[in-house]
Amino acid sequence: MTSPALATPTIAFPEAAARTAAQPPEYRGLGRDGVRMLVAGPEAITHTTFAAMAEHLRPGDLVVVNTSATRPAEIDADRDGTPVVAHLGTPLDDGAWVVELRSAPDAAQVVLDAQPAEVLTIAGGLCLQLIQPYPEASSSPTGAGNRLWRSRLVEGGRGPSDLADHLSWHGRPIQYGYLDQPYPLADYQTVFAEQVGSAEMPSAARPFTADLVTRLIARGVGVAPVVLHTGLSSQEAGEAPQPEWFSVPAATAHSVRGTQARGGRVVAAGTTATRALESAVGPDGRIGPASGWTTRIVTPQEPPQVVTGLITGWHDPQASHLLLVEAVAGARLAQQAYDAAVAQSYLWHEFGDSALLLPA
Repeated sequence: MTSPALATPTIAFPEAAARTAAQPPEYRGLGRDGVRMLVAGPEAITHTTFAAMAEHLRPGDLVVVNTSATRPAEIDADRDGTPVVAHLGTPLDDGAWVVELRSAPDAAQVVLDAQPAEVLTIAGGLCLQLIQPYPEASSSPTGAGNRLWRSRLVEGGRGPSDLADHLSWHGRPIQYGYLDQPYPLADYQTVFAEQVGSAEMPSAARPFTADLVTRLIARGVGVAPVVLHTGLSSQEAGEAPQPEWFSVPAATAHSVRGTQARGGRVVAAGTTATRALESAVGPDGRIGPASGWTTRIVTPQEPPQVVTGLITGWHDPQASHLLLVEAVAGARLAQQAYDAAVAQSYLWHEFGDSALLLPA
């Protein structure tokens, strides 16, 4: 399987570590829905808070959320006497798991010199063997080594034989060096979290609260679920999203079609919900119930067919997710939003601020 070549996002903005949210908003004295939210439409850009979302949507709009829950997918490991951090991504249909090796102790740097047949001893005593690069050799965007690997448990290790169960005892949520301290798994779950399967939090929906959902429904805005289990996010520019498992229920597909028929907007809460919805669109352009592995990549060249609005966090320069943002919002509106977010010192990453992009 060969990763598709991706275009370069046109959105351009300076990278700045000072814009990173180093802790969840609750640790900064805010509620989950107290983070800032930039609302970008064809007529104006508005600065508000996530709690005010209902004021910016119309009766008849539909918000689609991802109900995947985050698993504790980070675990300490020993690589022939060298400590490393292992990030466990997607369990594949054949029983193998996708794994990424990163530097210890804070997972700041990806390890690219691993070799097939290497055996890692992970916390709790199990052994994990690297099988082959995933999805193919030289999967680093630079071609210098492999970021992701297919791996399997080695027979005879102590502890539970099932790796998911082992992670629940010995793992922790995937965290990167920009955070000021480790945070518990509960901080990496959204209010919609139901089916465990995501390696990293579907973070666009993190600011939602039960009260906000109630206000949306009271206003006549629908809320519908999909599932997409996230893989391991790339920390490097130019890397395509991995195949991910998704499910769009029949009831959600029906709600989307009804919203379209009434002239409402289908607003996806995040790139994950967008990818799930667009993966369920048939050759006739109509959405229907669907599930399985998706390789769909939403870009300006392969634009969305059902999603017309986007709730999202702020992505790093040149990240492939920016192509999806451009595809939904349009390059001009997306650039205006990022320019305004930089000027107003919005916070980046999973615990940062949000945007609501509503193109014409």
